[in-house]
Amino acid sequence: MSHRRRKGCEMDEYPLIENHGLIGDLQTAALVSTDATIDWFCCPRFDSPSIFGALLDRRKGGHFTLRPASGTYTSKQLYHPDTAVLVTRFMTEAGTGEVVDFMPVTGATATDRHRLVRMLRCVRGSMTFEGEIAPRFDYGRQPHELHLTEHGVLFTSKDMDLAVHAVREPRDERLLNITPDDNDLRFTLTLRAGQQRGLVMESAPGGPPREVPVAEFGQLFDDTVRFWRSWLGRSTYAGRWREAVERSAVTLKLMTYAPTGALVAAPTAGLPEQLGGERNWDYRFTWIRDASFSVYALLGLGFREEATAFISWLHDRVKEEAGQTGGTGPLNIMYRVDGSSDLAEETLDHWEGYGGSAPVRIGNGAAGQLQLDIYGEAFDSIYFAHQHGMHLDHRGWTALHTLLDWLVENWDRPGEGLWETRGGRKDFTYGRVMSWVAFDRAVRIAYDDGRPAARGRWLEARDAIYRQVFSRGWDPKKQAFVQHYGDDVLDSSLLRMPTVGFIMPDDPMWKSTLDAMERELVSDSLVYRYNPEASPDGLRGSEGTFSLCTFMYVDALARAGRTDLARLVLEKMLTYANHLGLYSEEIGLTGRQLGNFPQAFTHLALIDAAITLDTRLNGERGGGAPASRRL
Repeated sequence: MSHRRRKGCEMDEYPLIENHGLIGDLQTAALVSTDATIDWFCCPRFDSPSIFGALLDRRKGGHFTLRPASGTYTSKQLYHPDTAVLVTRFMTEAGTGEVVDFMPVTGATATDRHRLVRMLRCVRGSMTFEGEIAPRFDYGRQPHELHLTEHGVLFTSKDMDLAVHAVREPRDERLLNITPDDNDLRFTLTLRAGQQRGLVMESAPGGPPREVPVAEFGQLFDDTVRFWRSWLGRSTYAGRWREAVERSAVTLKLMTYAPTGALVAAPTAGLPEQLGGERNWDYRFTWIRDASFSVYALLGLGFREEATAFISWLHDRVKEEAGQTGGTGPLNIMYRVDGSSDLAEETLDHWEGYGGSAPVRIGNGAAGQLQLDIYGEAFDSIYFAHQHGMHLDHRGWTALHTLLDWLVENWDRPGEGLWETRGGRKDFTYGRVMSWVAFDRAVRIAYDDGRPAARGRWLEARDAIYRQVFSRGWDPKKQAFVQHYGDDVLDSSLLRMPTVGFIMPDDPMWKSTLDAMERELVSDSLVYRYNPEASPDGLRGSEGTFSLCTFMYVDALARAGRTDLARLVLEKMLTYANHLGLYSEEIGLTGRQLGNFPQAFTHLALIDAAITLDTRLNGERGGGAPASRRL
């Protein structure tokens, strides 16, 4: 990479966003770079303050580094097959070594105790590893102290203790050479072929560091591998893109908060959509929209337990919020993983941001926006689950009825829209389409279960929306449905119109819309959300193509019968995954990944696109019907 400077920081000091793998224990997660540095880790939850945050400030963020002491090495990274156990391999002239990273899976009960296991082994020749543990608690705002003990190290801060247990045998106590350095820790470890040792970092340990026998270390590894292989073995997907789909499934599982079933949009905050720009958001929360999409993907792969857990989480939000009728509606667009709604946005002014991309924001100010599409997404996922035998109880149905009563009176209001623009409220076509979905699915559930319902009002609202979208959301000059009323800007969110059944995929109006999107929003198969220059969103700068939208484009092409093109676009898009099959939010002009990483929405859309295209291709081969709609 060429030498670049932004706001006084060296771009070379920041690894590419895509040069990371993800590990986790179903309550929190960590990013591990291709040189085995943990530069992002929040604890005890996804949305907790960071302990290691060097990804957003190389000097002040904190890190846990392991690498060969030799100055020259080559590194490779892979997942242990069918697991979330990450292996970083180092090759030097003297030998080959590995760092094996994983987090033993926690239970469904929320806990402050989390373990991050780092196994060091030499597989050929000999290797001396050097490491540095430099935590920076509370986004680097809390000081800490270092305490050396007989069997490890203890870091203490105001709100958290962090123990580092040494993995060793009694006969090699001197193998690990420790040097304190201003409350941080440096160490070296020399291994010969066949040897393995390591460290277990534990939050809220409840006692001093202890010696961990190598055998116990191996058991943790075996148990973790067994968990992931057992879980993935439940997948029913047997299509053409199994490797990509299953890696996406594991990634989504890693981003699920087990105590509630909530799915975070991404485990990171502040990674830029444009290098040096201000589009840097905190994604460590659960969006109603994103998580609703997970129901389709999870059930499509046979993961009924996970889909049930999220539907339960969604039902709880509906029951709790149905009686509230504030300016942004009874449902919030996002929540914390525990269901709370305190997402006040603030900036970390003491951090420079990834590659100088400031401000670094935590919390999310978009939580207070009016986005009417979330009601359609919520009802669509509830209906889809209903079709799979997950039925609402009486209180849940009553709460949904209350939400629909509010939506009857408010569906025609302007809002900020799916993309959370900050340039003022508008009449977004997608919001209207999804409001139509909410009424349509509610009527279907009511008929199926014989529920008491204001069917007349709901049907009247549904049909009014339908007529309005076709009269005001359609631009006769452009021959396309547009982003919002009164303008001719296109928006790739409307790729979902045939997916939700609002329009038939072979309707001439839809075909011309798809053609218009191909001309204006598609660039060598990659898809932009919209053109911010033509439709100002209240933010400076530009962005890359949106990976979610590219997979939605594949889905739309397949439904429209353009399977050859759909398959080509999908195959091209798979080349933009990182070395582990992971995707961030966006792709830059050079193919570089941008935005928070990995992004759940993208992996959900990948699964959806693969299932839809598989179904269509199988139908063509057997002379059957095209991919069915979710109706």
